[in-house]
Amino acid sequence: MTNLTFHWFLPTYGDSRDIVGGGHGLPAGAAGGARPATLAYLRQIVHAAEQLGFVGALTPTGAWCEDAWLTTAMLTETTERLKFLVAFRPGLVTPTLAAQMGATFQRHSGGRLLLNVVTGGESHEQRAYGDFLDKDARYARTDEFLHIVRALWRGESVDFAGEHLRVEDARLNRVPDPVPDIYFGGSSPAAGRVAARHVDAYLTWGEPPAAVAEKVAWVNGLAAAEGRTLRQGIRLHVISRDTGDQAWAQARRLLDGIDPATIEKVQAGLARSESEGQKRMLALHGGSRDGLEISPNLWAGVGLVRGGAGTALVGSHTEVADRIEEYARLGITEFIMSGHPHVEEAYWFGEGVLPILRERGLWEHPAAAPGAPGAHEPASIPFASTGGS
Repeated sequence: MTNLTFHWFLPTYGDSRDIVGGGHGLPAGAAGGARPATLAYLRQIVHAAEQLGFVGALTPTGAWCEDAWLTTAMLTETTERLKFLVAFRPGLVTPTLAAQMGATFQRHSGGRLLLNVVTGGESHEQRAYGDFLDKDARYARTDEFLHIVRALWRGESVDFAGEHLRVEDARLNRVPDPVPDIYFGGSSPAAGRVAARHVDAYLTWGEPPAAVAEKVAWVNGLAAAEGRTLRQGIRLHVISRDTGDQAWAQARRLLDGIDPATIEKVQAGLARSESEGQKRMLALHGGSRDGLEISPNLWAGVGLVRGGAGTALVGSHTEVADRIEEYARLGITEFIMSGHPHVEEAYWFGEGVLPILRERGLWEHPAAAPGAPGAHEPASIPFASTGGS
């Protein structure tokens, strides 16, 4: 089994010791928390992530959070090794401009850009940005968009006239080196076709292992038909503690902090989502506070008040490591994790779970690689249990 890659998450909408609502399909201003998403606070998160051994940090996109491009560009100045998995939506900028932005980011960050392409599953939200295509048309445009961007990044001069996009004599002054990896998620047939043709890593939200296995087999089959192979990744929250009882006590505390009226309001908003992935998330809990452990150590409570990724791994450090290894045996090699609040939970996971995975030969600190940025850090990080959260 290959070494696993772990990324953390940047809550550019605010953070809290409670679950911060918001996300896909919810209105602007629906998020927020006790800790505003200032650059000073986000720096705390990225510094912790870099020290602990996360490779990158995912940023969300949408009206409910700060702009991902601008925020991460500012944060590159205070980090050495950490990459930024920038979520962006094709169609809101031209493919040539997006290719140029990616190339510029790569140069000025020292090659630390990763791209998370979000087609957009909510027509009402897209219309707020001036995009009036329906869902299928948005995926068709994403297909054309990535075709153009990939060609530009190869250094080609591009003339393209598609159903949705057209460019003439498009080229870049300088191509990115290295070319940013493209991450992408989606559960619809149209999403699968785009993934198979264009992306480097396919992402799924955290479903039970059997469902993840089906999705991995599905997208791998589509990619094979295109003569390509993809890396597989999963997006999960996490509550990891010294004992399982402590972890589940924290999950119960988070659940107790959710007002039933908030659940009802959020679920009503998410019910109109056009996203197949969001529908699969909603089906895991059905809007109920009962029966939220939908698979061993997999808790669907986050999805009661948050769109997008709605499940968390909950358990002792060993139990969480076991569940990660279970997903890894299905072909998942990249894990995008998060927790509330994001500073403290990064340490619980980084000091509790990652050492276990290292002992099992499944992970090593990125700074341990010869010549890696930050390689002056010790290859064997002295991990100690955190005293509280």
